[in-house]
Amino acid sequence: MTNTALLAFEALKTGSVGIAGNTGAVLQRSLLATRGLIERSLGEVRLTQGVQNRELIEMSPFIAELTQAATLEARARDITLVVMAVADGVTVEADRQVLAAVVGNLLQNACKFTRPRTTVTLRVSASTERVLIDVEDECGGLSPGKVEELFSPFQQRSSDRTGLGLGLAFSRWGTHANNGELHARNLPGKGCVFTVDLPRHTVAAVAPAALH
Repeated sequence: MTNTALLAFEALKTGSVGIAGNTGAVLQRSLLATRGLIERSLGEVRLTQGVQNRELIEMSPFIAELTQAATLEARARDITLVVMAVADGVTVEADRQVLAAVVGNLLQNACKFTRPRTTVTLRVSASTERVLIDVEDECGGLSPGKVEELFSPFQQRSSDRTGLGLGLAFSRWGTHANNGELHARNLPGKGCVFTVDLPRHTVAAVAPAALH
């Protein structure tokens, strides 16, 4: 990936090709892939050391930050990324870096497998006790009985054979480490929905002081 980016950069330096052409697109894809590898590697290192940096994370700004990078990924692959509005005050307690790697990986996975000129949708919903982060793609759906196989390590689904097949397995590990669950749902003939299900952080009500 890095070598490809360097070759594209050298070609652009000559001035004989434009940044808006194929060479610029190659450079962009290479940089996106490199960034994704670095982010996943950092998340995996944090996870192997244990989740030690839990903090309160408000979903609205957290999702906004993640989707800035995901939008570039989607554009590079001719995909529309739709991010649904997140209600204010929805908060979880988690390791920010690990959770960002989990959701970022799900978005990258969706962009990788969804069909060109279709849509990847990111939505957050909440009940009084749970927060659900859904990433929905339009990959065309899966064969019956194939959903759980997605989470097996070293299962390579990509037609271009890129990656090690660890992404979804890591996402499940990272979700579990933050006291959550990761589920997948097949939409036959359309795509898949991956759901990160986390406990919602709520502020305990303070009992009124006893009257003396």
